[in-house]
Amino acid sequence: MDQQKLSGKSKLSYALGAVGKDMVYMLSASYVLYYFQDLLGVEAWIMGVILLAARVFDAFNDPVMGVVVAKTKTRWGKFRPWLMIGTVTNAVVLYFMFAAPPAMDAKGLVAYAAIFYILWGVTYTMMDIPYWSMIPAFTQGGKERENLTTLARTAAGVGSAIITIVTMKLVPMLGNLFAGENAGAQMIEIVGFKYFAAIVGVLFIIFIALTCLNVREKSTVEMKTASVKEMFKALVQNDQAMTVTVAIVLVNCAVYITSNLVIYFFKYDFGTTGWNDAYVLFNMFGGAIQVLSMMLFYPLLRKKFSSLQIFYICLVMAVVGYAVLLGLAFTSMSNVFLLFVPGFFIFAANGMLTVITTVFLANTVDYGELKNGRRDESVIFSMQTFVVKLASGIAALAASICLSINRLSDEAITEEAKHVDWSLNVSASAKTGLRMTMTVIPIIGLIVAFFWFKKRFILTDKKVAEIAEEVKKLHK
Repeated sequence: MDQQKLSGKSKLSYALGAVGKDMVYMLSASYVLYYFQDLLGVEAWIMGVILLAARVFDAFNDPVMGVVVAKTKTRWGKFRPWLMIGTVTNAVVLYFMFAAPPAMDAKGLVAYAAIFYILWGVTYTMMDIPYWSMIPAFTQGGKERENLTTLARTAAGVGSAIITIVTMKLVPMLGNLFAGENAGAQMIEIVGFKYFAAIVGVLFIIFIALTCLNVREKSTVEMKTASVKEMFKALVQNDQAMTVTVAIVLVNCAVYITSNLVIYFFKYDFGTTGWNDAYVLFNMFGGAIQVLSMMLFYPLLRKKFSSLQIFYICLVMAVVGYAVLLGLAFTSMSNVFLLFVPGFFIFAANGMLTVITTVFLANTVDYGELKNGRRDESVIFSMQTFVVKLASGIAALAASICLSINRLSDEAITEEAKHVDWSLNVSASAKTGLRMTMTVIPIIGLIVAFFWFKKRFILTDKKVAEIAEEVKKLHK
């Protein structure tokens, strides 16, 4: 391999790709349920089944795509062609996923949602697998590789935060621009999502194009693609990878349950005719805190605490945030700024946990090599992509069950509420069910993650340093 260090331009270009792809991922993960269930009227439980089934399908689709990429040989390398093909097709599918014909009947909408969401997952995998797998082809090992992975994960968090901040600000604006003067509130959002998805798709293509232009493979790497069997085998034989993977699922389930339901909370519970403005303001604050936590809070805390200590601090912060949110939910909640208090704890914890779990997972690679005599790097990072997708599917199912039981939008729609306070048309019991689902379930998951990690995780900073030295000796 060319031993020249990676340039700043290459690092920035690779990070931009992560921003673009996670903008697309977060738009799908946070709003596809709301779009089809609340705006188009597809039954919530049906959407939950579709979203979870697509994630299970990914368990088999990801390894197949990995094999295809590994066998690719072109003048542009094995990774960049699929990275670009996957990006363009995924952007097109994203647009059509949020451009469902509103006049379609119930069965047609279910089929439309299923087809385009599964296609979205397939095309996203076409791009995501080569994106992460190409790192060994243009980096040196060790710190450079680990630092770039951490940078990319942080940039991905920035992409997610951007969608969190701007979606429900731009969707009504675009809807008002293109839907026409006589359109109702729901039609404005339906049209707005279509054009917003188009904008996100175009940005996605531009960012990944910059990645492909400025990041070139310096060596030919043997790309070992993990099958489902190999994933489970690696987990069973590497107890630390298993520990981190379970924690990632628990933490991300908590995050995605909240991200799926928070828009319903503001629309049907928080109340007032200006619920959208309050929701946007809350997300702007939360997105900014999430980015700051990754880029500023974590490095500052890292100077005084170990990664493991910060992990526990973040779990406690998130639990406190959810508990305060639950308490505030049973007050009049007339001021959105009060919600900034629990929002700070939840968003800051989530941002730092994104970085920390990536670092932990990277550390399990050396541990596994020392313990099992083989380096399962590709298997480990394939698992991270899969378990995050799995967590989003589980969270979507949990959110859809909550919506089915409490029937929030059904109650509001029967009153034909349009430009009014939606919360006035929803029963107290339905609101209580929503509050409990979006706070108590995440709290339980985070507490389980705390004790699971406390009992099983042994890779302290000192232990990691010792293992690194042993691995160096082994390589020599």
